[in-house]
Amino acid sequence: MTKPRILLIVGGGIAAYKSIELVRLLRKSGHIVRCVITRAGEQFVTPLTLAALSENKVYTNLFDLKDEVEMGHIQLSREADLVVVAPATADLLAKMAAGIADDLATTLLLATDKPVLAAPAMNVRMWLHAATQRNVATLRGDGVTVMQPDEGEMACGEYGPGRLPEPQAIIDAIDAALARAPVPVALNAPEALAGQPDFAPANRRPLYGRRILITAGPTHEPIDPVRYIANRSSGKQGFAIAAAAAEAGAEVLLVAGPVDLPTPPGVIRVDVETAVEMAAEVAGGLPVDAAIMVAAVADWRAADTAPQKIKKDGSGQVPPLALTENPDILATVAKSADRPPLLIGFAAETNDVIAHAQAKLARKGCDWIVANDVAADPMGGANNRVHIVSKDGVDSWDRLPKDAVARKLMEKIADELETRAPVQRD
Repeated sequence: MTKPRILLIVGGGIAAYKSIELVRLLRKSGHIVRCVITRAGEQFVTPLTLAALSENKVYTNLFDLKDEVEMGHIQLSREADLVVVAPATADLLAKMAAGIADDLATTLLLATDKPVLAAPAMNVRMWLHAATQRNVATLRGDGVTVMQPDEGEMACGEYGPGRLPEPQAIIDAIDAALARAPVPVALNAPEALAGQPDFAPANRRPLYGRRILITAGPTHEPIDPVRYIANRSSGKQGFAIAAAAAEAGAEVLLVAGPVDLPTPPGVIRVDVETAVEMAAEVAGGLPVDAAIMVAAVADWRAADTAPQKIKKDGSGQVPPLALTENPDILATVAKSADRPPLLIGFAAETNDVIAHAQAKLARKGCDWIVANDVAADPMGGANNRVHIVSKDGVDSWDRLPKDAVARKLMEKIADELETRAPVQRD
């Protein structure tokens, strides 16, 4: 098999030192690496170091006659299978979003017809600034995979999100991006028209340009500072669906309850704890092309949360616990003015699975219910056997790993949305 070809663009900032380890690990895992380094990047990493590790020439200057003769910047931008920007500074992200091409790195990014993955690194306040978040949203909408930065202590002494992800995490994202990259078009295929590029563009992915909102995991409803009402949801199926949606090219917002799972590459994640918090984040995430409500939201919460731990008093009497209903997120979205064109609920049942799902479909006002038998496949397991219940009938699938369920569901969603225009956000 042909070794994957990576064009690595190294931006400025102290995090550039991690690019050295990234190149080493990429070469060790069999990738071919060519490096481009910005002028700011050269303040932290030398071209000689990257050349020695990559075993390839390092490019630095757009107006270098010798480099242009050996390999023009257009050829350099298109001979790789994936373009990776690490670290992607706030300045680089802004230029990418605006289409500015004022040096070799940004010219390559504007000229490339290959998938692009960016690993941000910057000060926490720069990352959280509205301009940066706007630029990231623009890039994701354009099909660029922008990783979430790590959270931790900064070189400047501040703490928060903005650290460059560790090299192995970037490699995992690279492998995921390569796995979903467009397949080369055979030049003798009937559909290969004159002038068609060797690779289909990124927007050929079935959900490119679509926005999808997904909820996942349980909610924790506090009783007192140390106790809460919850369920056994692991969040695995919801996270697998989020990963599959991003792989299919969608812009994905994942609203996650308390789970210990890594964020899938290319997914925007918002963490919540309670049903009320989840409902607010879902409402704020609309409008979208499709909403997939996978989370196992607690039906009830304590009417009054005790400010201190409730203690046994020795009487043998159980303290009263008054409950109140949580907001019905699925039904609320179904009645919303921003109701998605495709609204999907989940139903975890222990008996009469299809009958309960059909009743829930009518009661909630959604388009599909994905029903699974948690008596046969308990929550937290690796597999799922689901039934897609809609007004058109029941589509029952064989027992599959959760990531296979997710990919199959994305195929069905892409087919459903194919004839519908993408929703517009203000």
